[in-house]
Amino acid sequence: MSLEQQFQNKVQTESTPAQQENGVDEDEVTPWDIKAVSAKGVDYDKLIVKFGCRKIDKALVERFERLSGKKAHVFLRRGLFFAHRDLSLILDRVEAGKPFFLYTGRGPSSGSLHLGHLIPFMFTKYIQEAFNVPLIVQMTDDEKFLWKNLKVEEATKMCHENMKDIIACGFDPAKTFIFSNVEYMNSALYQNVLKVWKSVTNNQAKSIFGFVGEDCMGKSAFPGIQAAPCFSSSFPQIFNGKGDIPCLIPCAIDQDPYFRMTRDVAPKLKFHKPALIFSEFLPALQGAQTKMSASDLNSCIYISDTPKQIKTKINKYAFSGGQQTAEEHQRLGGNCDVDISFQFLRYFLEDDEELEQIRSDYTSGKLLSGHLKARAIEVVTEVVLEIQKVRKETDDTRLLQFTTPRKLDFTY
Repeated sequence: MSLEQQFQNKVQTESTPAQQENGVDEDEVTPWDIKAVSAKGVDYDKLIVKFGCRKIDKALVERFERLSGKKAHVFLRRGLFFAHRDLSLILDRVEAGKPFFLYTGRGPSSGSLHLGHLIPFMFTKYIQEAFNVPLIVQMTDDEKFLWKNLKVEEATKMCHENMKDIIACGFDPAKTFIFSNVEYMNSALYQNVLKVWKSVTNNQAKSIFGFVGEDCMGKSAFPGIQAAPCFSSSFPQIFNGKGDIPCLIPCAIDQDPYFRMTRDVAPKLKFHKPALIFSEFLPALQGAQTKMSASDLNSCIYISDTPKQIKTKINKYAFSGGQQTAEEHQRLGGNCDVDISFQFLRYFLEDDEELEQIRSDYTSGKLLSGHLKARAIEVVTEVVLEIQKVRKETDDTRLLQFTTPRKLDFTY
C-alpha cells in the first residue's frame, strides 16, 4: 500500500457531512472547508503528520537560497510555506542542470481575488524568476460550476477576471501559459485525464474526497482534470512532447488530497510524481480559526478594494490580540499569535528586523493595537495598490498573450 493510499481514510473523515454540521474536536482541512479549533489557527505540525508530508527545515531553505542565488522569499524564510513533498528531488534536478516546471491554479469564486488567493501566485512568481522555468496555471471554472450554484457563463466570466488578477502579479507571458478548463483542452491533456480516470476507482475517489451518492457525476470526474497538468506530456506545444519533466506545485495545503491521488497514480502511468510546496492559510479578518473567504465580503481584503475600504475593514473587523484598555495592554501586552494585523505583517512586511521589533513591542505592551493596525493598513494598502496598477493595464489583449496555446521561451 502506498503512502498516499494510507492517508485516504483520514481525508474521508475530514469531510463527512456529520462533522461539518456538528463540529469536530480537531482541525478540519479539506479542499472545500477550513476550520481550526484554536484561536491561533490550524496546528500545522499536526497537519504535517496527518497528511504525511515533510516540514521545510532551515537546511532546505539554505539549499534553496544557494541554488537560486536569491535570498529566500519572505514566505519561505518565515515558514509561511512550511511543508513539502519531494522538494529536495526538484532541487537535485536544479543541481544537475535538469529541467522542471511549475504548475498551480485557481478556482474562480469571485469577481476579484483577495489577498489569500494571491499567496501561492506571489510565491510562484518568485520561484519562476529564481530558477527560470515554465509555469502552467489551470483555472478550474468547471469545478466552480459543478460545486456552486453558477451558470457556466458566470464561472467563465469570473475566470477571465481572476486570470487578469493573476497576471497582475507580474508574470511573463513568454514563460507562462494560463488556461480555463471550460475553454481549453488538447488531445494529449485529455489522454492523460483518461489515464488518471482509469487508474482511480469510484471507491478510491469516495474515500479521498468524501463524495456521496447524491453528488453529480462531474464531481467524481473532476480530480482527474486537476491531476493531468502535473504531467509534461499534457502540453506537447510547451515541452516538445516530452513526458519525463516533473513539476513543482506551490499551493495551500488544503489542495493536497488531489495530489496525493496524483502521486499514487503517476508511477502506474510511468510519470514523475508531482512535487509540492505547501503554504499556510492567510487568516480571515475575524480570526485565524478560518481562512479568508470570497463568500464573506468582510472576512477578506480584495485586490479591488480602495485604500479607504482596506482601512475600514482592518480597523473594524481585524481581530485584535490586544487588551481591553490601553492601561491593561501596557501592563499585560498583546498576543501576536492571534492578532490578525500582525499576521498580515508576517506575510507582507518585507523587513525582518522591523517585524521582530513590532512583535517585541506589541508583546511587551509598548505598542498599542491601534498603532499595530495602522502599520498593517499601510503595508497591505501598498501591496494592493501595486497590483492594481498592473491590473489596470491588463486588458483582453494582454490576457490573450497568456492564454493562447503556444511554445514558451524554452527549448526541450
